[in-house]
Amino acid sequence: MPTSEPTGIATVCLSGTLEDKLAAAAAAGFDGVEVFEPDLVASPLSPGEIRLRCADLGLTIDLYQPFRDLDSTDPARFAANLRRAEHKFDVMTALGTDTVLVCSAVAPDAVADVDRLAEQLHALAERAGARGLRVAYEALAWGTHVNTYERSWDVVARADHPALGLCLDSFHILSRGSDPAGIARIPGEKLFFLQLADAPHLSMDVLQWSRHHRLFPGQGSFDLPAFLEPVLAAGYRGPLSLEVFNDVFRQSDPARTAVDARRSLLALSEAVAARTPALATGPAAPEPPALAGIAFTELAVDEVSGTQVGAALAALGFARTGRHRTKAVDLWEQGGAGVLLNATGERAGAAAVTALGIESADPPASARRAESLCAPVLPRVREAGEADLAAVAAPDGTAVFFCRTEAGAGWRADFAPAAGDAAAATHVTMVDHVGLTQPFDHFDEAMLFYRSVLGLQPETATEVAAPFGLVRHRAVRDPGGRVRIALSAALLRRGEWAPGVTAPQYVAFATDDVLAAARAVRTAGAPLLAIPDNYYHDLDARLAPPAGLLAQMRELGVLYDRDEHGEFLHVSTEVLGGRIFFQLVQRIGAYDGYGTADASVRMAAHRRLRSLRSAPTH
Repeated sequence: MPTSEPTGIATVCLSGTLEDKLAAAAAAGFDGVEVFEPDLVASPLSPGEIRLRCADLGLTIDLYQPFRDLDSTDPARFAANLRRAEHKFDVMTALGTDTVLVCSAVAPDAVADVDRLAEQLHALAERAGARGLRVAYEALAWGTHVNTYERSWDVVARADHPALGLCLDSFHILSRGSDPAGIARIPGEKLFFLQLADAPHLSMDVLQWSRHHRLFPGQGSFDLPAFLEPVLAAGYRGPLSLEVFNDVFRQSDPARTAVDARRSLLALSEAVAARTPALATGPAAPEPPALAGIAFTELAVDEVSGTQVGAALAALGFARTGRHRTKAVDLWEQGGAGVLLNATGERAGAAAVTALGIESADPPASARRAESLCAPVLPRVREAGEADLAAVAAPDGTAVFFCRTEAGAGWRADFAPAAGDAAAATHVTMVDHVGLTQPFDHFDEAMLFYRSVLGLQPETATEVAAPFGLVRHRAVRDPGGRVRIALSAALLRRGEWAPGVTAPQYVAFATDDVLAAARAVRTAGAPLLAIPDNYYHDLDARLAPPAGLLAQMRELGVLYDRDEHGEFLHVSTEVLGGRIFFQLVQRIGAYDGYGTADASVRMAAHRRLRSLRSAPTH
């Protein structure tokens, strides 16, 4: 079995100055970096000083990049390019790195003849080899004549120089739909460097796709484990290095981005080892324990919002069953669903989801896995006798607790029994899912966090034309559908001209009869959201539900979706405490979605209600 491969990251992945990037990479646990030439050019540090800075941080400099447009049909221009290369070799020597990335040419004078191109690469490799350096040749997906790894290998093989090899970049290979399986037939000693990047499937110019939309492994749609397998099988033993061009990452906190990047490589290595154990690149994280559901959702409230949310829960059929023995936290329950109202903070007039309790078959193992994937357990103040629950922070700050709900033990033992009668019986069985709006900059990070740390699987991403612009939705879930978290983010939001709901959050409770439940909770005084009649006219035209069902949905404000697998009925409350609302949902058949097609209708209804309440009176 191979030893643990070193990990690296290109400085282009991170925001800030070169000094900021190096510090972030080291703090996240990377072994080395690729120095992006524009970062060096803009730095006040000399190459020698950069070398010392990296050594102090425990970083190797694995690659200097990029060297562009080497080959040329113009002999004078090619000679000038060789002179330019000698200057870069001087820089590399001062940096202490032995490998330079040479991209396939995109200039109009790029060499088309493969033998002439091989001759020019051989000439460069001869100069590099004489100085103890290496040239890693990479096929850009938009290269003029060399744009596939097969073509680049043909050139390198013809050049036949020990100082010349390949740089393989997953984006350039997978964006063109190339089959990476053939990489396994390339001699491992000719694979000089590996760059990894994921990306969403997009129909656009490949150069723009590459420059703006790359992601870290596990955040996009590429099959990175299937790509990495033949690379390792060929005998590649260099760094697993990330090269990601992304507009968000290059504006975000570099320390945070570097941690996200490091987590992505750990998860990728785990995925490869799971498919082919012989290709394991290092110690594996503990397997994700099976998850059994969401034990509780904790909401931070104050005196005003707590009263409002508590009244709504009572009307939804929940009873206040416990009071924390040492904190101002109330437990509300119905069926297998639990909600904690925490009034210990200072959130004037606002309510927010601050924690999720995840039922784990082995909470300590869940915590160990989280720590191995760059999510350290949060420090907690715990009184004597209180349950020792481990929690980690999701990217949006939500605390994720790992727990087991056991009679007379565990987290429930922290609550003294409290008498509280529900206003209605709505047959809630469990939490169906929790909806969390993410800051746009952290949307992909959040998806990777839940995917890697909890072992949840991402579902298909969708976009909804909401009243204030496009909103992206992507849910993650466990295989049994017991833990579902629906993530959303506004793609672009500028200004606050409208009294919209900022970063809404919701908890969706499963019930076996949403129509009966909606009728009961409305009678009990639950503030159900009114839906315009136009929606039901359109629903009748599109899906033609039975007339009796349609009439009941119209009366109760129930929304409806249907696909080839089943049906989904859901009803929402008004927004409570500034940003929280609840849903009652019913899944019929094998429907596995979230009613996302109706999200814009619900958003518009919430916005209209808020506008009416904020309008001046006369």
